[in-house]
Amino acid sequence: MPQIPEKIHELTVGQLSARSGAAVSALHFYEAKGLISSRRTAGNQRRYGRDALRRVAFIRAAQRVGIPLATIREALSALPEERTPTREDWSRLSAAWRTELDDRIKQLGRLRDHLTDCIGCGCLSLETCVLSNPDDVIGESMAGSRLLPLRKENQGAS
Repeated sequence: MPQIPEKIHELTVGQLSARSGAAVSALHFYEAKGLISSRRTAGNQRRYGRDALRRVAFIRAAQRVGIPLATIREALSALPEERTPTREDWSRLSAAWRTELDDRIKQLGRLRDHLTDCIGCGCLSLETCVLSNPDDVIGESMAGSRLLPLRKENQGAS
């Protein structure tokens, strides 16, 4: 990994990419989404402050555990003066995200456990479908994979 001399306070997009492990295209995307920011030189080249390294690390860690970019952006924008997140920030935010992640894990486990119910059905022969009709909300009133009941004017028209 290339080392950046301490006297350099700004990084090119290539340096930021090399140091953070994020592709240049990802850095441009993060910037377009308001997650990181740069200034432009007289030659219109991007320059990132050294703090962008920590912001990118924060973004990538949050993404790895499944936090959506919109949620990450909200978290970063809530920091005072858009400062770089600290270890305390990560601790506080990860505790808040834990419930959301636990809910997703539970939902994925339920989907995994019922996936074999779907093999070969094509969603045409089951009375209930745990993938397109979670918790069988419609199953009490009708069978099949339809999510919305037919309107009365359409019934019997076939």
